[in-house]
Amino acid sequence: MAAADHKPRLAVWKFASCDGCQLSLLDCEDELLRVADALEIAYFPEATRSQIRGTYDLSLVEGSITTAHDAERIQEVRRRSRTLVTIGACATAGGIQALRNFADIDEFIAAVYAHPEYIETLSSSTPISDHVAVDFELRGCPISKTQLLEVVSAFLRGRRPVTPAHSVCLDCKLKGNVCVTVAHSTPCLGPVTHSGCNALCPSYNRGCYGCYGPKENPNAAALSERLDQLGMNRSERLRFYRTFNAWAEPFREESKRHES
Repeated sequence: MAAADHKPRLAVWKFASCDGCQLSLLDCEDELLRVADALEIAYFPEATRSQIRGTYDLSLVEGSITTAHDAERIQEVRRRSRTLVTIGACATAGGIQALRNFADIDEFIAAVYAHPEYIETLSSSTPISDHVAVDFELRGCPISKTQLLEVVSAFLRGRRPVTPAHSVCLDCKLKGNVCVTVAHSTPCLGPVTHSGCNALCPSYNRGCYGCYGPKENPNAAALSERLDQLGMNRSERLRFYRTFNAWAEPFREESKRHES
């Protein structure tokens, strides 16, 4: 193949995660064919056993770092990747498994496993950016396939991806949703949560669960005051912030304020 015809190589890596964000890529269906036409899928165990060794132009990394082995492996991934993009709450904020960061991991292991002496794990679950330089973070649990396609398209065109930095509240306004907090006194993380889900839960009269993590400059303290007015006690507010993106700094620090 002539140099001018060379397709950029794409690699998709998995660390501690549920595979949901990788499946978002496979769920692109017709769009995936165009991605495959523009990129050479060189490493993607979720989709194919075949792989091309060497370096990769674009690496998509799903999952958090929870073992010493993975802490070493992500360094190798970074060395082999010209551009590294983390995808999903696990890779960008430690994921639901980062709840271990607030507790005693030895107690957790003893409660779950009959022979905890066989378990080798770190005491914390941390995002990829805590270990290597990351070129872009795509948030969500799972990620939006539309935003993922934007990331791939931006890479192919040599520009920075354009993903919304506003809160879920703006999406609700654009869809004409009635605010679930104002109308029904339903606790909602929408005011402090990054857009990306098209206000899925509020569209069905449910509060936002914060799947896309904190938006830019969230005022979580003000939201907590409103949650207090709705009758949420301190322990309930603590748990409210500790879900998919519990270790994201704004949610982490706000939840710690509610520890007794």
